[in-house]
Amino acid sequence: MAKRSRSIGLDPERDYLEIIRNLSLYEFPWDTLQALSFALFRTYAVPSIGGLLDRTGAFTGDTQKRYDDTALLLEVAFVEGFESRQGKAALRRINQMHKMYDISNDDMVYVLSTFVVVPARWIAEFGWRPLEENEIRAGVRYYRELGRRMGIRDIPETYDDFARLMDDYEAAHFAYDAGSARVAASTLELLASFYPVPLRRAVDLFSRSLMEPQLLAAFDLPEPGRAARHLARLALKLRARFVALLPPRRRPTRVAEMPRIKSYPDGFVVEEMGTFAPGCPVPHVRSRAEGA
Repeated sequence: MAKRSRSIGLDPERDYLEIIRNLSLYEFPWDTLQALSFALFRTYAVPSIGGLLDRTGAFTGDTQKRYDDTALLLEVAFVEGFESRQGKAALRRINQMHKMYDISNDDMVYVLSTFVVVPARWIAEFGWRPLEENEIRAGVRYYRELGRRMGIRDIPETYDDFARLMDDYEAAHFAYDAGSARVAASTLELLASFYPVPLRRAVDLFSRSLMEPQLLAAFDLPEPGRAARHLARLALKLRARFVALLPPRRRPTRVAEMPRIKSYPDGFVVEEMGTFAPGCPVPHVRSRAEGA
């Protein structure tokens, strides 16, 4: 008997956290992690985002820890829930770190849109089954609530609104920036390091094969070629067919338990994760409009 969604019959407005947990911890843990990693990666192609990350040094000087902190804080928020002690601590850390820098609301809404759209598109193309309508709506509901708790304004209301915003923002803002390119290179190097040394060049080629030409151009990365693009997508689709034949997972797969998370071998304390002021190397610069 074919596997079915664990979230059939759940209400995306009321049960959105349960639906997100089902997708991320049981049904698509690998796909979700890959998609969210790729979502964050593509935001670096916006110079105001990638350039800022380069100036902080967080994604070039200590890439592994930044990767781990981002993945773990985001996971704590939905696993524990927004109102739990751990969930509140994770959101507090996320907000404290963002307030250390001058980040526009437009950039914040864009990043939020990638969390909604990129996983949905990834699973549509590479997942072992398509997402149900209530699962897509639950993703919108979850990230709208996350964005509200982060103080983000003008958040889209529907999936189509999020998708339109993401595509339009990338069309308008993707551009080459030397700092962004350094952040992208460091991130690709980290992702390759998760695999044995003989496979790392292949992993780099595989990663580039999943990137659109405009994304490659923004990072000045070489085009992988039509054959590599075809093989990368074929490999992911064959994986999806294999996963569809496996029995349903009975225990959750947590990011915190994955071997690629290396910064906290003895466990982590949410309140101590991330970066802290006054260690911020990027000064706040108020615009003329803000200073008026």
